[in-house]
Amino acid sequence: MAEISAPTHRSPARWLVVAIPYIWLVLFFAAPFFIILKISLSDTAIAMPPYTPVFQGFGDIGSFFGGLDLDNYSFLAEDPLYLDAYLSSLRIAFISTLLLLLIGYPMALAMARAPSTIRPTLMMLVILPFWTSFLIRVYAWIGILKPEGLLTLLLQTLHILGPDDQVQIYRTDWAVFIGIVYSYLPFMVLPLYAALEKMDGTLLEAASDLGCPPWKAFWRITFPLSLPGVIAGSMICFIPITGEFVIPDLLGGASTLMIGKTLWTEFFGNRDWPLASAVAVLLLLALVVPIVIFQNQQRKVT
Repeated sequence: MAEISAPTHRSPARWLVVAIPYIWLVLFFAAPFFIILKISLSDTAIAMPPYTPVFQGFGDIGSFFGGLDLDNYSFLAEDPLYLDAYLSSLRIAFISTLLLLLIGYPMALAMARAPSTIRPTLMMLVILPFWTSFLIRVYAWIGILKPEGLLTLLLQTLHILGPDDQVQIYRTDWAVFIGIVYSYLPFMVLPLYAALEKMDGTLLEAASDLGCPPWKAFWRITFPLSLPGVIAGSMICFIPITGEFVIPDLLGGASTLMIGKTLWTEFFGNRDWPLASAVAVLLLLALVVPIVIFQNQQRKVT
């Protein structure tokens, strides 16, 4: 009996499905990145746009490499302000991500172990803040944390503070941490909940039958199985927090130095687009390179 061979050609629809993500990355990641990279290698000029292009067309490739200007990157290496801004941003992002993990993990665990009938309600409560504008929610924290705000009024009403005492949190790093944790908490809870909800509960029952205490079962079973959610939630939060601008600008003080605010100042205050682009390129590389290395290591392990 003759065998029927499967067709070797692939349908155009299949190629389209594969190509769409790559087209999206090229249009909305690679192309903007190379535009910023080009501007970062240009010279500042009093014009509109305020830089001297170094690449006019594909026929100008030879002069392009000869006209590259690395002075912006040299200036970033020489001026300690930008290094301090990078380090401060990484520090705030790391502490904020750790706080988000400490607060979000118990919430996600409670949601995953709640009865299935109320899980949709708990999920809705987590994403409910997204129904309100991000900017309005940050402005609300100004009314809460400022010295004459609601927090001071509440503590005075409870006689924790005296009538003339005020809470001095607004315009400090603490206010930035509060605003970041509140704003990014759903981004940490949802990946954790997705990982914990899929966990097989019989593993904990077996550990209990074998005499394993609950805290040990958590560290030996629950937490290792939830590591994909921990890593995903941490990356989803850490990366945008590093470049955060709105929350430090509205809740932070003059001493709150973050690279997002420095970037905005260079673009719109000093109108130094090449230098600001160099700051953006280095920020992107500082975030993307460790992620790529981590993914390669994970691929080798698996």
